[in-house]
Amino acid sequence: MDTVALQSRRIVSGMRPTGQLHLGHYHGVLKNWIKLQHEFDCFFFVADWHALTTHYEDTRGIEESVWEMVIDWIAAGIEPSAVSLFLQSQVPEHAELHLLLSMITPVSWLERVPTYKDQQEKLKEKDLATYGFLGYPLLQGADILIYRAGQVPVGEDQVSHVELTREVARRFNHIYGREQDFEQKAEAAIMKMGKKNAKLYNNLRKAYQEKGDAEALETARALLKSQQNLALGDTERLFGFLEGGGKVILPEPKALLTPASKMPGLDGQKMSKSYGNTIALREPDDTLAEKIKRMPTDSNRVRRTDPGNPDLCPVWQLHEVYATDDQKQWVQEGCRTAAIGCLDCKGPLIDAISAELTPIRQRAIELSKHPEDVRRIIQDGNEAAREVARDTLDEVRSAMGLNYK
Repeated sequence: MDTVALQSRRIVSGMRPTGQLHLGHYHGVLKNWIKLQHEFDCFFFVADWHALTTHYEDTRGIEESVWEMVIDWIAAGIEPSAVSLFLQSQVPEHAELHLLLSMITPVSWLERVPTYKDQQEKLKEKDLATYGFLGYPLLQGADILIYRAGQVPVGEDQVSHVELTREVARRFNHIYGREQDFEQKAEAAIMKMGKKNAKLYNNLRKAYQEKGDAEALETARALLKSQQNLALGDTERLFGFLEGGGKVILPEPKALLTPASKMPGLDGQKMSKSYGNTIALREPDDTLAEKIKRMPTDSNRVRRTDPGNPDLCPVWQLHEVYATDDQKQWVQEGCRTAAIGCLDCKGPLIDAISAELTPIRQRAIELSKHPEDVRRIIQDGNEAAREVARDTLDEVRSAMGLNYK
């Protein structure tokens, strides 16, 4: 199990099962996951319980969507050997931690989450007056805290959820982190650091607690991370003792901002299934070409000889994602002078997207032929996730006095 000092190496992220994915998912989430998988200890999960918060009345498509999405993850470049891929519902520790955290989380904290009212407004046709919908940010918090993740890759619209998770962790540690004889155990742990480091730790702790010296706090944290001879419990105590609290049982995660996706849909809006403007990761070449050719262009360019304005054209937005600098210059000059027609402009775009999708589509087709392999990957990931989750939950139960002997 990771110590608090090493928690920054662990990342947790999930995605609701929506079936086969499109280029918006690829550029907005998956490319970032592919990068992170070689830099961090990554836990990526299918958030199938979260799918129930808005689709509880009809669950018939969830199972198929789960497996189709996992296939696309792996086909896009997620390496099962490098990360833990698992299903949220197959790690019941998520649910138990959610339940335990719900006992200490004020309802007002959930009601003030910005996406709570936003989603109610956007999904007026659905009955969202359920505890599951109100409590889904807390379930997200449990998804993160059960792995004691240091960072969570999110877009700006999800930062408030990470902040809620931090508040819940802080409240939990405040209520349950003051174990019996905490100060004595912390003082004993300090002595294990050696005379020189113990003195430095005490000085830094005093500078932070008495003067609010943030630099002293960070230096002390770095000092604790460098200690190789401290047990897990001692390390967690000293992190809490440093900040004037108790033992850090649930470390506070940080938001790792994901670069905003620049992937527009076929109509210039954000690419989304609800808008019907997507290009699937498994899009065949013939339908890909047909979709691009049918894309609307600058409405002022009626005839082939009329000059156009790329800034008013959805096709240009795709060129900004896929074209080289030379191609972008060719499009800008050719469109504005009517030297090229709209179909001429779309040709290189079709080729570029096809080149990106062809290997993904081929891997997905092959994976679809061997569903037992995909299920085995998930089963292995479920077990790896449960092993970590059990350790966290054991400590949470113990702190709450629920580990009966």
